[in-house]
This record gives sequence, C-alpha cells and structure tokens, in this order.
Amino acid sequence: MAIEDIVALVITCSIGAVVVVISAVLLSGRGAGMIAGFNTLPAEEKEKYDRAALCRFIGAVMLPIGLLFPCIAVGPMFGLWQLPVAFAIVTVGVIVFAVVYCNTGDRFKKK
Repeated sequence: MAIEDIVALVITCSIGAVVVVISAVLLSGRGAGMIAGFNTLPAEEKEKYDRAALCRFIGAVMLPIGLLFPCIAVGPMFGLWQLPVAFAIVTVGVIVFAVVYCNTGDRFKKK
C-alpha cells in the first residue's frame, strides 16, 4: 500500500465522517440552516415548512453518501474500480430522488 493510497483513504474517510456528523445533526431534526436554499428563504416563507421533517429527510439522504464516501479511495487500493463508479451512481441517484421528492407534492409544507 503506497503512501498516496493511505493519504487518499484518510482524506475520504475524514470527508465521509464530516458528512455523517452533519447527517446526524439533521436526522435529529435540527440544523435547517445547513440546507441550501432553505437558509436563504425569508422568515415568513420558512414558517410555511415543517423544519424537523425536512431536516430528517435531508439527513437520511446524506447518510448513505457519507458512509459510502471512502469507496472512492478503497476501490483503487484493491483494484476494484467499480467501487468509485458505484459510489457516483448511488450519489447521483439519491440526489435526483431527493430533488424530485422534495419538489413535488408539497410534502414538507405545514398542513
């Protein structure tokens, strides 16, 4: 195992850990200010949304991305070039699902 592989693993694990911690904060129903787009809404618009439900959903979306982030470094270390590709496919798929789910049906608006 080369030093470049170790550095790549440390970096990707660190980034993945940060994403998992942010996900945990969001899963607790807090941290709405970290959600891009929501934090820029005027106060009267923010009151129309169920913040806790939105935070939990975004946290659930971020969790698999954070947990799978080290696949970027682990794959090439062991000659499994499919792992980074699988990570990219899963990430894009989860993000597309989240964008469509959040923007259809007024799911996170207060009733």
